[in-house]
Amino acid sequence: MTLVRIGCPIWTHDQWFGSLFPANTAKEKSLAAYAHNFNSVEGNTSFYHIPDEKTVMRWGEQVSKDFRFTFKFHRSISHNKKLLNIEDDLHLILNRMALLEDKLGCLMLQLPASFGPNQLGHLAAFIQLLPKDFRYAVEVRHLGFFDKNNNEKILNQLLIENNINRVIMDTRALFSCPANGDSIIEDAHRKKPKVPTHVIATSDTPLVRFVGHPNIQANKPFYIPWIHKTKQWLDEGKSPYLFFHMANTFDAPWLAEAFVNDFNQLYADSPITSIALPKNSNNQLDIFGL
Repeated sequence: MTLVRIGCPIWTHDQWFGSLFPANTAKEKSLAAYAHNFNSVEGNTSFYHIPDEKTVMRWGEQVSKDFRFTFKFHRSISHNKKLLNIEDDLHLILNRMALLEDKLGCLMLQLPASFGPNQLGHLAAFIQLLPKDFRYAVEVRHLGFFDKNNNEKILNQLLIENNINRVIMDTRALFSCPANGDSIIEDAHRKKPKVPTHVIATSDTPLVRFVGHPNIQANKPFYIPWIHKTKQWLDEGKSPYLFFHMANTFDAPWLAEAFVNDFNQLYADSPITSIALPKNSNNQLDIFGL
């Protein structure tokens, strides 16, 4: 079944209690509260720390059978060892995430900007270690993979042949906003990759990471093309994943809501999952105005 997976980079935030969630929501129930509105999440936690078995099982118990987690491979694999001699690390995280069973949507390999085309052989060897019963995505940040030439063609072909998603990173909305001394935006500019946005689906579950402008309404010109692309992917039988980021992560759910509402207005005959959130006090503008 084709389906759009919509989510944020986290499932809990201190400021969501009393805004996105009821104020009396227990912290250990925040995932269940998040999953009431979203059907996926980009779990960054596994990049920094591999959770224990009980934690993974508890996560799976808090969401419905239709929910899908996307977790990152631990940084020991991608950043510290750069895909070399990682068999033990890989075995550990695959066995741990397998506990989620069908609720595991995708495992994402986020490579550092220092990982360039001359290391493609390492990526190819890593891919050969991956069991075929998981879905995977690879994010590259080295500009050599965005040259529309041999380097990019070789990477894309490698991913296509192995049915692995090339993560599509869109930071144009974020970088359209000058920092002007705002420390939160400055930090986002420093941490988020400023790479070209190349649209290619190398698997049947394309994965988009959209990093927004701090004014939710200002994102509309940037995400409208993704609405049309998402509809095209659905018509082709693909099941895309779209994760919405903001410089201030607090605002991310409302950006996702704006995208979904505009999708459903443009394609009223084939709407996707509806989202109805409490008003976002950080963005007082009418974010759904056309």
